Amino acid sequence: MALEAEMRRKILVSVVAVGFFISLIVGVGVTYNNSGLGGTGGLILVGTIALFILAMGVIGVFLNR
Repeated sequence: MALEAEMRRKILVSVVAVGFFISLIVGVGVTYNNSGLGGTGGLILVGTIALFILAMGVIGVFLNR
């Protein structure tokens, strides 16, 4: 069963977006790892999650056009 070119593009864009999200979370964890995340690290982590949700929504709209 062969995948269409458009479906491969959607899969690739989604995998790249999730990989970027994981790298952002790891980056926040490494940067704010002194004694737990603390207030600033927690806010940045929540912002990262919100950014991921918005980015996936925009990517979904873009890919369905």
